Amino acid sequence: MKKWLTLLFAFVMAFSLLAACGGGDDAGDVTDEGVEDQEGTAGEQVMIKFAAQNDNTPATQAVIDEFNNSQDKYKVEWVQMTNDSAQMHDQLLTSLSSGSNEYDVLSLDVVWAGEFAGAGYLETIDMKMKDAGLNKGDFNSGSMASGNYKGKQYTLPFFPDLGLLYYRKDIVSEDDAKKLESGDYTYEELGEMAEKYNGEEGTKYGFVYQSKQYEGLTVNVTEFTKSFEDIEGGLQTMYNFTTAPWAPKDILNFTEGETHTNFEQGNAVFARNWPYMYGRIKGAEEGVTVATDQVGVAPLPNGGSVGGWLLSVNKNSANVDGAWEFVKFVAGPEGQKIMSTQGGYLPGFNALLNDEEVIASNEMLTYEGFKNALESTIARPVSPEYSKVSDTIQVQAHKYLSSGSGLETVAEEIRNAVSE
Repeated sequence: MKKWLTLLFAFVMAFSLLAACGGGDDAGDVTDEGVEDQEGTAGEQVMIKFAAQNDNTPATQAVIDEFNNSQDKYKVEWVQMTNDSAQMHDQLLTSLSSGSNEYDVLSLDVVWAGEFAGAGYLETIDMKMKDAGLNKGDFNSGSMASGNYKGKQYTLPFFPDLGLLYYRKDIVSEDDAKKLESGDYTYEELGEMAEKYNGEEGTKYGFVYQSKQYEGLTVNVTEFTKSFEDIEGGLQTMYNFTTAPWAPKDILNFTEGETHTNFEQGNAVFARNWPYMYGRIKGAEEGVTVATDQVGVAPLPNGGSVGGWLLSVNKNSANVDGAWEFVKFVAGPEGQKIMSTQGGYLPGFNALLNDEEVIASNEMLTYEGFKNALESTIARPVSPEYSKVSDTIQVQAHKYLSSGSGLETVAEEIRNAVSE
């Protein structure tokens, strides 16, 4: 009997030890999505992995630290990705396409959202926004449109970028400047102003912008056509600008580089470019002869194409609730204020455009025209095959702008591409 009791005791202890170690196929609870539930036991923090590019400012780490300190349920760890956009895209795509949950929160270039949402890699957030009392109008419009695929929202803004109209404040009249900064003008009126002011203060060109066959042309076509609402009209206006007497003869080879060089050297009255150009002028980069007090900023006629980055949740994350809590924090007023004041990034939460600390951290926000531009951003096509769509737009638009013929055919090709 004594020997039997000893054996029974040893068996019970061995079974208890096996269970405590989590052995066997029953380790961890499994959710109804088939994903292992890693919410953790009481007192343990759930780890959230945030895949985002490197940041040469303290902002990203600061916003992570603030979130981690704001509660004790989740702990975010930053997985720093490459700053090479193409490489980062491929790295994320490889992970997501395998069904991996190694990343919970993803930083996405605005043009990736449609591709990843269309492939089923991202969690929809419409109901989460509703439950949190968040409205789409709270955020940068172009950023929100970039993350909206087939009527469902998949992203919130991380930090936006946008197309702007720069103008020579020392040349353009006060009345025309006021009209430009309101955004209440057309491309036709911009062309008239380009003709009117060209030649003043030694300028050689009325208006410069990006028209080479590359992504920058897709951006400009988006703007001229008002997000492809009027493809024929927008392309016709672009052709009129291409052949205008105030246009550079090689405008069809212009990228951002040729644009900023000509504006900064005093060659152009008007220029379409991104906010970085203001930083170059303020920093008096080599070759810059125009001073900031000679520069005004305004919205583009139909709104500026949005650039920048978005926040999304990996659909295969084992910690969707925690991932959403972090996305909501970073995209909300507290997180966006940290990104703006500590990193100089533009806020994607609209109410911060009037926040004194945010304005003090970014000189461009003191410009009424710039704030108006931030409130009127538009999105490039949102598509699961964005690269293919953009290639079609570039090739067809450049073909028409180079020849002035075949407008109807070109417009139909572009219309078919953006509607797929």
